Amino acid sequence: MAIEGGDIRSFGEARAVTPMGGLAKLVWLRMEGAAWSASGAKFRCAGAAGSQACGGAPGHGTVTLAKALQEDCDQAFLAWIKEAQVHWLQDYGPEVARYRLQEVFEPFLGRRLPAGQGLPVFTASWVGDGDLLRTSPEAFLRWLLQPENAEVATFGRRLLAGYWVEVNVLLGRENWWFKAALAQVPGAPSVTSAWVAGGRGSTLVVFRAPRGTSQPAALARLRELLGLKP
Repeated sequence: MAIEGGDIRSFGEARAVTPMGGLAKLVWLRMEGAAWSASGAKFRCAGAAGSQACGGAPGHGTVTLAKALQEDCDQAFLAWIKEAQVHWLQDYGPEVARYRLQEVFEPFLGRRLPAGQGLPVFTASWVGDGDLLRTSPEAFLRWLLQPENAEVATFGRRLLAGYWVEVNVLLGRENWWFKAALAQVPGAPSVTSAWVAGGRGSTLVVFRAPRGTSQPAALARLRELLGLKP
């Protein structure tokens, strides 16, 4: 699906809701991206931390915010969320901190926010594992289009297309940004589907590939649909 000049175009099962997988990291950019970017956040991913796996050893190595987003590093995001949680509790208290979290994530949580008065325990389900966070291609596109979420696309351009987007535009080169991610298929824990969100200028695209499609294959298919070079 894409928007250009205010028009939304939908294809296939664009309204079917499924787990959003690693696209959840774009929602975390809405929540904390400005703070993480300003602080120059870095993390050393060794592949696992306790019961939380993040690929095989040696993991993603030292990651910046851009690399963690590009390589879908759960461990980095969980570590940064844990640090942010300390500041939320100090600055707002547990109830207001929970309200802020719910305000951003409600479109993807439905009624699945764990019960309680304060913040939940942030496990990998909050960065794309399992089915806690769900959306449809059309719903996520509409979320990206909301004015209060415009910064997400700005981060996409800067972190996923590089700092030289403006130069590339002047030189006539491709200036798309893409975020590819895997998600669990409901009822089939060992099967995944791939998502790709991206944009160029005022155009935004959200694509969900059929189950079993890898991230590279999903990105290649979207590029083909957009008429871009392989």
